[in-house]
Amino acid sequence: MQRLGLNTAYVGMSLRTAFTGNEDATLTEQGIEYPVRIQLADFNRLSYNDVEDLTIVNPKGMPISVSQFAQIKKSNSPSLLERKDRQPAITITADALGRPSGTVADEVVAYVKENPLPEGMQMTWGSDVKRQNDSFGALGSVLLISFLLIYLIMVALYDSFVYPFVVLFSIPVAVIGAFLALNLSLNHLSLFALLGLIMLMGLVTKNAILIVDFTNQLKAEGKSYHEALIIAGKERLRPILMTTLSMVIGMLPIALATGSAAEWKNGLAWVIIGGLMSSLILTVYLVPVVYAVVDGLKNKLKMRK
Repeated sequence: MQRLGLNTAYVGMSLRTAFTGNEDATLTEQGIEYPVRIQLADFNRLSYNDVEDLTIVNPKGMPISVSQFAQIKKSNSPSLLERKDRQPAITITADALGRPSGTVADEVVAYVKENPLPEGMQMTWGSDVKRQNDSFGALGSVLLISFLLIYLIMVALYDSFVYPFVVLFSIPVAVIGAFLALNLSLNHLSLFALLGLIMLMGLVTKNAILIVDFTNQLKAEGKSYHEALIIAGKERLRPILMTTLSMVIGMLPIALATGSAAEWKNGLAWVIIGGLMSSLILTVYLVPVVYAVVDGLKNKLKMRK
Protein backbone atom coordinates (compact mmCIF):
# COMPACT_ATOMS: atom_id res chain seq x y z
CA MET A 1 0.00 0.00 0.00
CA GLN A 2 2.94 2.33 0.58
CA ARG A 3 3.98 1.98 -3.09
CA LEU A 4 0.48 3.03 -4.08
CA GLY A 5 0.57 6.05 -1.76
CA LEU A 6 -1.91 4.59 0.77
CA ASN A 7 -1.80 4.04 4.50
CA THR A 8 -3.93 1.79 6.70
CA ALA A 9 -5.83 4.61 8.42
CA TYR A 10 -6.71 6.27 5.11
CA VAL A 11 -7.89 2.98 3.57
CA GLY A 12 -9.92 2.14 6.66
CA MET A 13 -11.65 5.52 6.60
CA SER A 14 -12.46 5.19 2.90
CA LEU A 15 -13.85 1.66 3.26
CA ARG A 16 -15.90 2.68 6.29
CA THR A 17 -17.43 5.55 4.34
CA ALA A 18 -18.23 3.19 1.47
CA PHE A 19 -19.82 0.47 3.60
CA THR A 20 -21.47 2.28 6.53
CA GLY A 21 -21.42 5.91 5.41
CA ASN A 22 -20.22 9.10 7.07
CA GLU A 23 -22.50 10.86 9.59
CA ASP A 24 -20.25 13.81 10.44
CA ALA A 25 -22.46 16.25 8.53
CA THR A 26 -25.77 17.65 9.77
CA LEU A 27 -28.53 19.72 8.19
CA THR A 28 -30.27 22.48 10.16
CA GLU A 29 -33.66 23.58 8.91
CA GLN A 30 -36.08 25.82 10.82
CA GLY A 31 -34.25 25.26 14.07
CA ILE A 32 -34.29 21.44 13.75
CA GLU A 33 -31.03 19.56 13.21
CA TYR A 34 -31.14 16.49 10.98
CA PRO A 35 -28.33 13.91 10.71
CA VAL A 36 -26.92 13.41 7.21
CA ARG A 37 -25.35 10.13 6.10
CA ILE A 38 -23.07 10.23 3.04
CA GLN A 39 -22.76 6.89 1.21
CA LEU A 40 -21.87 5.61 -2.22
CA ALA A 41 -25.02 5.56 -4.33
CA ASP A 42 -24.39 2.78 -6.88
CA PHE A 43 -22.48 0.29 -4.73
CA ASN A 44 -23.65 -3.20 -3.76
CA ARG A 45 -22.08 -3.95 -0.38
CA LEU A 46 -22.97 -7.64 -0.72
CA SER A 47 -21.48 -8.09 -4.22
CA TYR A 48 -18.05 -9.71 -4.46
CA ASN A 49 -17.20 -7.89 -7.70
CA ASP A 50 -18.36 -4.47 -6.50
CA VAL A 51 -16.12 -4.69 -3.46
CA GLU A 52 -13.12 -5.66 -5.60
CA ASP A 53 -13.80 -2.84 -8.08
CA LEU A 54 -14.32 -0.22 -5.37
CA THR A 55 -12.16 2.77 -6.27
CA ILE A 56 -10.21 4.66 -3.63
CA VAL A 57 -8.46 7.94 -4.43
CA ASN A 58 -5.08 8.23 -2.69
CA PRO A 59 -3.82 11.52 -1.23
CA LYS A 60 -2.01 12.21 -4.54
CA GLY A 61 -5.31 12.06 -6.42
CA MET A 62 -4.69 8.70 -8.15
CA PRO A 63 -7.70 6.31 -8.39
CA ILE A 64 -6.84 2.81 -7.11
CA SER A 65 -9.16 -0.21 -6.93
CA VAL A 66 -9.33 -2.40 -3.82
CA SER A 67 -8.20 -5.48 -5.81
CA GLN A 68 -4.81 -3.80 -6.40
CA PHE A 69 -3.80 -3.83 -2.74
CA ALA A 70 -6.14 -6.36 -1.05
CA GLN A 71 -7.39 -9.90 -1.56
CA ILE A 72 -11.14 -10.30 -1.07
CA LYS A 73 -12.33 -13.48 0.67
CA LYS A 74 -15.80 -14.57 1.72
CA SER A 75 -16.11 -15.65 5.37
CA ASN A 76 -18.38 -15.33 8.37
CA SER A 77 -17.49 -12.79 11.06
CA PRO A 78 -19.36 -10.89 13.78
CA SER A 79 -20.77 -7.57 12.68
CA LEU A 80 -19.79 -6.00 16.02
CA LEU A 81 -16.92 -6.79 18.39
CA GLU A 82 -18.04 -6.44 22.03
CA ARG A 83 -15.99 -6.49 25.21
CA LYS A 84 -16.99 -6.68 28.86
CA ASP A 85 -14.34 -6.20 31.54
CA ARG A 86 -11.73 -6.39 28.73
CA GLN A 87 -12.96 -9.82 27.69
CA PRO A 88 -14.65 -10.75 24.38
CA ALA A 89 -18.41 -10.83 24.92
CA ILE A 90 -21.64 -11.58 23.09
CA THR A 91 -24.92 -9.97 24.16
CA ILE A 92 -28.12 -11.99 23.79
CA THR A 93 -31.38 -10.12 24.28
CA ALA A 94 -34.95 -11.37 24.54
CA ASP A 95 -38.39 -10.08 25.57
CA ALA A 96 -40.37 -12.00 28.20
CA LEU A 97 -43.91 -11.48 26.92
CA GLY A 98 -46.67 -12.49 29.32
CA ARG A 99 -44.21 -13.91 31.87
CA PRO A 100 -42.06 -12.31 34.60
CA SER A 101 -38.44 -11.85 33.54
CA GLY A 102 -37.28 -13.40 36.82
CA THR A 103 -39.09 -16.67 36.03
CA VAL A 104 -37.53 -16.82 32.58
CA ALA A 105 -34.10 -16.12 34.09
CA ASP A 106 -34.54 -18.98 36.58
CA GLU A 107 -35.37 -21.36 33.72
CA VAL A 108 -32.26 -20.23 31.82
CA VAL A 109 -30.09 -20.80 34.91
CA ALA A 110 -31.58 -24.30 35.37
CA TYR A 111 -30.89 -25.12 31.70
CA VAL A 112 -27.28 -23.91 31.96
CA LYS A 113 -26.76 -26.09 35.05
CA GLU A 114 -27.93 -29.15 33.13
CA ASN A 115 -26.01 -28.13 29.99
CA PRO A 116 -22.80 -26.41 31.15
CA LEU A 117 -21.15 -23.82 28.93
CA PRO A 118 -17.84 -24.71 27.23
CA GLU A 119 -14.69 -24.21 29.27
CA GLY A 120 -13.54 -20.60 29.33
CA MET A 121 -17.05 -19.19 28.87
CA GLN A 122 -19.26 -17.69 31.55
CA MET A 123 -22.68 -16.05 31.67
CA THR A 124 -23.59 -12.77 33.37
CA TRP A 125 -26.97 -11.06 33.55
CA GLY A 126 -27.75 -7.55 32.40
CA SER A 127 -30.71 -5.23 31.87
CA ASP A 128 -33.89 -6.10 33.84
CA VAL A 129 -32.56 -9.24 35.55
CA LYS A 130 -29.41 -7.48 36.77
CA ARG A 131 -31.42 -4.54 38.11
CA GLN A 132 -33.86 -6.95 39.74
CA ASN A 133 -31.07 -8.92 41.46
CA ASP A 134 -29.45 -5.71 42.70
CA SER A 135 -32.81 -4.40 43.93
CA PHE A 136 -33.61 -7.65 45.75
CA GLY A 137 -30.30 -7.49 47.60
CA ALA A 138 -30.88 -3.86 48.58
CA LEU A 139 -34.46 -4.50 49.68
CA GLY A 140 -33.33 -7.47 51.78
CA SER A 141 -31.10 -5.09 53.73
CA VAL A 142 -33.97 -2.60 54.00
CA LEU A 143 -36.19 -5.33 55.49
CA LEU A 144 -33.64 -6.06 58.22
CA ILE A 145 -33.12 -2.35 58.94
CA SER A 146 -36.87 -1.68 59.15
CA PHE A 147 -37.30 -4.67 61.50
CA LEU A 148 -34.56 -3.28 63.75
CA LEU A 149 -35.95 0.27 63.67
CA ILE A 150 -39.44 -0.92 64.62
CA TYR A 151 -37.97 -2.77 67.61
CA LEU A 152 -35.87 0.19 68.76
CA ILE A 153 -38.79 2.63 68.48
CA MET A 154 -41.02 0.36 70.57
CA VAL A 155 -38.23 -0.10 73.14
CA ALA A 156 -38.17 3.67 73.56
CA LEU A 157 -41.98 3.87 73.77
CA TYR A 158 -42.51 0.95 76.16
CA ASP A 159 -39.29 1.57 78.11
CA SER A 160 -38.75 -2.17 77.99
CA PHE A 161 -36.71 -4.63 75.92
CA VAL A 162 -39.21 -7.48 76.45
CA TYR A 163 -42.65 -6.26 75.33
CA PRO A 164 -41.48 -5.14 71.84
CA PHE A 165 -40.66 -8.79 71.13
CA VAL A 166 -44.32 -9.62 71.73
CA VAL A 167 -45.35 -7.05 69.10
CA LEU A 168 -42.77 -8.34 66.60
CA PHE A 169 -44.37 -11.81 66.72
CA SER A 170 -47.13 -10.42 64.51
CA ILE A 171 -44.71 -9.94 61.59
CA PRO A 172 -43.97 -13.66 60.84
CA VAL A 173 -47.72 -14.34 60.95
CA ALA A 174 -48.29 -11.60 58.37
CA VAL A 175 -45.48 -12.88 56.13
CA ILE A 176 -47.13 -16.31 56.01
CA GLY A 177 -50.39 -14.75 54.83
CA ALA A 178 -48.56 -12.56 52.30
CA PHE A 179 -46.84 -15.50 50.59
CA LEU A 180 -50.04 -17.54 50.70
CA ALA A 181 -51.93 -14.71 48.97
CA LEU A 182 -49.21 -14.45 46.30
CA ASN A 183 -49.46 -18.20 45.67
CA LEU A 184 -53.26 -18.28 45.49
CA SER A 185 -53.40 -15.24 43.19
CA LEU A 186 -50.70 -16.74 40.91
CA ASN A 187 -48.42 -13.73 41.38
CA HIS A 188 -44.65 -13.75 41.75
CA LEU A 189 -42.31 -12.22 44.32
CA SER A 190 -41.48 -9.12 42.31
CA LEU A 191 -39.84 -5.85 43.29
CA PHE A 192 -43.24 -4.33 44.07
CA ALA A 193 -44.17 -7.37 46.18
CA LEU A 194 -41.05 -6.81 48.29
CA LEU A 195 -42.04 -3.18 48.71
CA GLY A 196 -45.40 -4.45 49.92
CA LEU A 197 -43.63 -6.61 52.52
CA ILE A 198 -41.80 -3.54 53.84
CA MET A 199 -45.09 -1.64 54.08
CA LEU A 200 -46.69 -4.66 55.74
CA MET A 201 -44.17 -4.65 58.58
CA GLY A 202 -45.46 -1.30 59.74
CA LEU A 203 -49.13 -2.07 59.12
CA VAL A 204 -49.45 -5.38 60.97
CA THR A 205 -47.60 -4.34 64.10
CA LYS A 206 -50.38 -1.86 64.92
CA ASN A 207 -52.72 -4.80 65.75
CA ALA A 208 -50.28 -6.12 68.33
CA ILE A 209 -49.53 -2.62 69.59
CA LEU A 210 -53.23 -2.02 70.28
CA ILE A 211 -53.45 -5.18 72.40
CA VAL A 212 -50.10 -4.85 74.21
CA ASP A 213 -50.51 -1.14 74.97
CA PHE A 214 -54.03 -1.53 76.36
CA THR A 215 -52.94 -4.57 78.40
CA ASN A 216 -50.12 -2.54 79.95
CA GLN A 217 -52.59 0.22 80.85
CA LEU A 218 -54.91 -2.27 82.56
CA LYS A 219 -51.98 -3.82 84.46
CA ALA A 220 -50.96 -0.35 85.64
CA GLU A 221 -54.50 0.00 87.09
CA GLY A 222 -53.91 -3.11 89.23
CA LYS A 223 -55.39 -5.93 87.13
CA SER A 224 -53.55 -9.24 86.64
CA TYR A 225 -52.01 -9.94 83.25
CA HIS A 226 -54.52 -12.75 82.60
CA GLU A 227 -57.53 -10.52 83.26
CA ALA A 228 -55.94 -7.59 81.41
CA LEU A 229 -55.33 -9.72 78.30
CA ILE A 230 -58.96 -10.91 78.18
CA ILE A 231 -60.29 -7.36 78.50
CA ALA A 232 -57.79 -5.98 75.97
CA GLY A 233 -58.66 -8.69 73.45
CA LYS A 234 -62.38 -7.87 73.71
CA GLU A 235 -62.03 -4.08 73.75
CA ARG A 236 -59.47 -3.84 70.94
CA LEU A 237 -61.07 -6.39 68.59
CA ARG A 238 -63.41 -3.80 67.06
CA PRO A 239 -60.74 -1.18 66.15
CA ILE A 240 -58.52 -3.96 64.80
CA LEU A 241 -61.36 -5.20 62.59
CA MET A 242 -62.24 -1.70 61.40
CA THR A 243 -58.69 -0.64 60.47
CA THR A 244 -57.74 -3.97 58.89
CA LEU A 245 -60.90 -4.39 56.80
CA SER A 246 -60.74 -0.77 55.59
CA MET A 247 -57.18 -1.28 54.36
CA VAL A 248 -58.05 -4.60 52.72
CA ILE A 249 -61.04 -3.11 50.89
CA GLY A 250 -58.92 -0.14 49.83
CA MET A 251 -56.33 -2.49 48.29
CA LEU A 252 -58.85 -4.59 46.32
CA PRO A 253 -59.02 -2.23 43.28
CA ILE A 254 -55.23 -2.45 42.90
CA ALA A 255 -55.20 -6.23 43.42
CA LEU A 256 -57.96 -6.85 40.86
CA ALA A 257 -56.78 -4.31 38.28
CA THR A 258 -56.27 -5.65 34.73
CA GLY A 259 -55.10 -2.53 32.88
CA SER A 260 -51.74 -1.73 31.33
CA ALA A 261 -48.81 -2.72 33.59
CA ALA A 262 -51.32 -3.73 36.32
CA GLU A 263 -49.41 -6.96 36.98
CA TRP A 264 -46.60 -4.90 38.53
CA LYS A 265 -48.92 -3.56 41.23
CA ASN A 266 -51.09 -6.66 41.73
CA GLY A 267 -48.35 -8.39 43.73
CA LEU A 268 -47.95 -5.43 46.10
CA ALA A 269 -51.70 -5.34 46.82
CA TRP A 270 -52.03 -9.11 47.32
CA VAL A 271 -49.07 -9.13 49.72
CA ILE A 272 -50.69 -6.43 51.85
CA ILE A 273 -54.15 -8.06 51.70
CA GLY A 274 -52.83 -11.52 52.62
CA GLY A 275 -50.62 -10.18 55.40
CA LEU A 276 -53.38 -8.09 56.92
CA MET A 277 -55.93 -10.93 56.84
CA SER A 278 -53.59 -13.47 58.42
CA SER A 279 -52.57 -10.87 61.00
CA LEU A 280 -56.23 -10.17 61.75
CA ILE A 281 -57.04 -13.85 62.25
CA LEU A 282 -53.92 -15.06 64.06
CA THR A 283 -52.49 -12.04 65.89
CA VAL A 284 -55.57 -11.72 68.11
CA TYR A 285 -54.78 -15.21 69.44
CA LEU A 286 -51.00 -15.34 69.14
CA VAL A 287 -50.05 -12.02 70.74
CA PRO A 288 -51.98 -12.62 74.00
CA VAL A 289 -50.44 -16.09 74.30
CA VAL A 290 -46.91 -14.77 73.76
CA TYR A 291 -47.60 -11.87 76.13
CA ALA A 292 -48.79 -14.30 78.85
CA VAL A 293 -45.69 -16.48 78.39
CA VAL A 294 -43.30 -13.51 78.46
CA ASP A 295 -45.03 -11.90 81.44
CA GLY A 296 -45.07 -15.22 83.30
CA LEU A 297 -41.32 -15.68 82.74
CA LYS A 298 -40.71 -12.09 83.80
CA ASN A 299 -42.60 -12.62 87.07
CA LYS A 300 -40.72 -15.86 87.78
CA LEU A 301 -37.38 -14.10 87.32
CA LYS A 302 -38.47 -11.34 89.72
CA MET A 303 -39.51 -13.91 92.35
CA ARG A 304 -36.15 -15.70 92.09
CA LYS A 305 -34.29 -12.43 92.59
